[in-house]
Amino acid sequence: MLFNSIDFAIFLPIVFALYWFATQKNLRLQNLLIVAASYVFYGWWDWRFLSLIIFSTIVDYTIGIKLKEEENQTKRKALLWTSILVNLGFLGFFKYYNFFQDNFISAFSFFGSEIKPNSLNIILPVGISFYTFQTLSYTIDVYKRKLEPTKDFIAFSAFVSFFPQLVAGPIERATNLLPQFYAKRTFDYSKAVDGMRQILWGLFKKVVIADSCAEYANLIFNNSTDYSGSTLALGAFLFAFQIYGDFSGYSDIAIGTSRLFGFNLMRNFAFPYFARDIAEFWRRWHISLSTWFRDYLYIPLGGSRGGTMMQVRNTFIIFIVSGFWHGANWTFIAWGTLNAIYFLPLLLTKNNRNHIEIVAQGRLLPSLRDLAFMLITFGLTVFAWIFFRAENMGHAFQYIQDLILGLTDKEAYLQTLDLVVSKIRYAFPLMMMGFILIEWLGRDGQYAIENMTKKWKIPFRYAFYYGILLAVFWFGGKEQEFIYFQF
Repeated sequence: MLFNSIDFAIFLPIVFALYWFATQKNLRLQNLLIVAASYVFYGWWDWRFLSLIIFSTIVDYTIGIKLKEEENQTKRKALLWTSILVNLGFLGFFKYYNFFQDNFISAFSFFGSEIKPNSLNIILPVGISFYTFQTLSYTIDVYKRKLEPTKDFIAFSAFVSFFPQLVAGPIERATNLLPQFYAKRTFDYSKAVDGMRQILWGLFKKVVIADSCAEYANLIFNNSTDYSGSTLALGAFLFAFQIYGDFSGYSDIAIGTSRLFGFNLMRNFAFPYFARDIAEFWRRWHISLSTWFRDYLYIPLGGSRGGTMMQVRNTFIIFIVSGFWHGANWTFIAWGTLNAIYFLPLLLTKNNRNHIEIVAQGRLLPSLRDLAFMLITFGLTVFAWIFFRAENMGHAFQYIQDLILGLTDKEAYLQTLDLVVSKIRYAFPLMMMGFILIEWLGRDGQYAIENMTKKWKIPFRYAFYYGILLAVFWFGGKEQEFIYFQF
């Protein structure tokens, strides 16, 4: 079920009403309702893959209890590896089988041997990368004795399948989300209003910004050989805002929806396009995944201990694995590797923790130095997104070559201007400028419009909200899937 669909607009109020009016006095019944609603939400897409979630839930719940009872370290490790192999086994089969098969065949073809594969028509279950990491965090934390295993199967099932963040995160830690299913929840009006506000902003980012950018970015990327360098640069710029609006919009809707039910999810985006270097960008982009890799891969590998070469090795491993997590394609691995290369100078000069605070905190405008760093970081990020969006490595290199060689063609800029005038028109650039301005003004909040309207008089405040709502309905004709569903 899509957040930006009529189905969800009907589903959410029904679950909300049952949750607060029919089951409020019974915590176990509330959790059971969440499990049932989550399975309906997920099964709406394809009910057959519910069996994977249920199986993963049973395996990790059982292993968690066994880990508590078992004192023998060898057996405890065996239990942990059972969980890892089961979860990553499903993920590997559904997501990477065809990738490894194709590369295996290509490798043998290179040496003159022809192999006829038995191809499988494998459908990638939505959200498998997200809930796999979530359940793994539970088992690993129980193994490390950071978390007591739960004996409440309903609460654990609700934690694994919690519908607001089931298919695209944020990837929650068991230490944060699971205890919230044990605590009695009472309706909090101000929390619910804040949740509705964040949902509204998330819908705006998805429906208005991401889907509008997608239309033009797809046009340019899918016909890249027809366009000149300046238009290709515009396509990469639009994709950068498409993926930001799409994914951060989803996170906002997920976090806001969770608040309606009394839950607090971790923040997933913190205005990453205002970052002043790549290290800051990665502290602000897809935070739940970045910190997951830090805690469950980077630190176990040795982290920053053991000298510079080990830090470099571990950093490259993290970025390459992160790229591969996003998709079974060499383009994602290239995207991850490129970001590791961007990160390297900061790491070697120990400048990777320079920018912790919000840019231009307490001021309206950034300094020229901060502005220059933001533009350079954004440019590097946009360049890396070309690999992320390209169909394959050949497409990515051709796109970059045409972009760079075409930038000196003065007539090509007229072609780009003609594209803007004839297809994109002036309203869209104005809307983009308004969006960037609101994000800038609201960068001290958890999301852009969290604080910025609180001091306004009520008529202005609600006029602003209704204006956003009107824009969502105006641009909401085409129901687009979220990009991160494919991961």
